[in-house]
Formats: sequence, C-alpha cells, structure tokens
Amino acid sequence: MMSAPLIQVRDLVQKIGGQEILKGISLDIQKGETLVLLGKSGGGKSVFLRHLIGLMRPVSGSILFEGREVTRLKERELEPVRKKIGMLFQDGALFDSMNVFDNVAFPLRERGERDPAVIKRKVDESLAMVNMRGHDKKMPVNLSGGMRKRVALARAIISPPDVILYDEPTAGLDPIVSDSINKLICRLQAELHVTSIVVTHDMVSCDHIADRVALLNEGCIYFTGTTEDLRSSTDPTIRDFVDGRSGETIY
Repeated sequence: MMSAPLIQVRDLVQKIGGQEILKGISLDIQKGETLVLLGKSGGGKSVFLRHLIGLMRPVSGSILFEGREVTRLKERELEPVRKKIGMLFQDGALFDSMNVFDNVAFPLRERGERDPAVIKRKVDESLAMVNMRGHDKKMPVNLSGGMRKRVALARAIISPPDVILYDEPTAGLDPIVSDSINKLICRLQAELHVTSIVVTHDMVSCDHIADRVALLNEGCIYFTGTTEDLRSSTDPTIRDFVDGRSGETIY
C-alpha cells in the first residue's frame, strides 16, 4: 500500500495584478522522488515553488506538508516547515557583500548557531558535497554562473533538508556545466535521500533527473507521468513543448 504523499497540493489559485497565474493546481509529490515541473517561461512554475515554502500565499486552495496545512500558518509557525525545505533560487540569490563561507553559513547563524567549530565543519561538509571546497574565501562576483549555483546549493543543504526546491537550476549555463548540475542533483538525492522538485523548461535536464514529470500549461497541470510517457505522447500541446514548437504559423 502506497504511503500518503509528502506534499499534497489541491486547487491552488494565485492571481498577480488581476491575472490568474495558477488556476486550480492539484498535484501530489511522493517522498524521495525527483519531480520535474515543466512549462513555458512565465507560466507560473516559480510562483508555484514559492507557495511550497510559504513565500507566497494562495488566493485559495490547500497545501499539505507531511499532512499539515501550511497555507494558513503565520510566519513563526512556518519556521519548522522551512527548516525541512532547502531552495535553490534561479539566480542563486547569494549575498554579494559576503564571501562564499559566510553565504553558506548564513542559515546556521540565522537559526542561532554560534560555535565557530560547528559552523566551519558544516560549511566545509556542504562545500565538499557540491565540489566547491577551497573556494570559501571568494566573493560571489568572482564566481562563474555554475559556481554560484553550487554555492547556493551548499547553502540550501547545510542543515540537511527533507525537500530541495530547484528553480531553473541550469538556466543560463552552458551544456557542460548544466550536465554537472544535473549530476549533482541526482547525487544529492541519492546521498541525502531528499525529495527534489525541479522547475525547468530544459528537456535535457528532465531526461537526466526526473523520476516523474508534471507539465504546467495555462495555469493548470496538463500532464503527469514518466519522461517516457511524455516523449511518447501524441497530444498536440505536449508535442509542441517536447519538440520546441511555438504552434504559430510562419508566413
């Protein structure tokens, strides 16, 4: 008998500036899986992620995390939930005024850790896990795009989370660096036994990392299934996305 989903999203609605971005999304996310959320740029994928960590409140709908409704929690009540979720923002969201060490240590210090030895050990472990050991004194301005993503990921996993949210982890990276990030996502899932939710429009990444795929289209979940199911579909909307077609006629 299958256990209850780790995250259950039901009828999630969000409006921004009068425009309905999410139009009643329902989606189950199982513990330990890597779910890839595909969709067009600007289609609401990142907005959806922000709801999972409580950075946005829905107009209506429900999100259950480990059976607990989180959409109505106050900021203080959200803290235990956020401790279980790490997030890699699209641009890394590093603090430009802090070096790599202090960026990665930031969540520990925010949560009250003051022992320098503990902080150093955990920062070293996190940087080693993302292959960034030895770069702790560098400033973000001196890092490549791929290195920034790795540092941001080290920060997200420094207090080992149950869930990691990835917002376009390979955006703006060349194919070789993108491949290294994809392999890192797979390795972290295996080593940390986390649940991973990856927002992307990159089919190459999807093929490499997904246990299951959900396609967001026009504010709704249009498809869920395996990558094989996705690629073998004859549905015109799915085929346009998989094959990279706009659906517009060229004159």
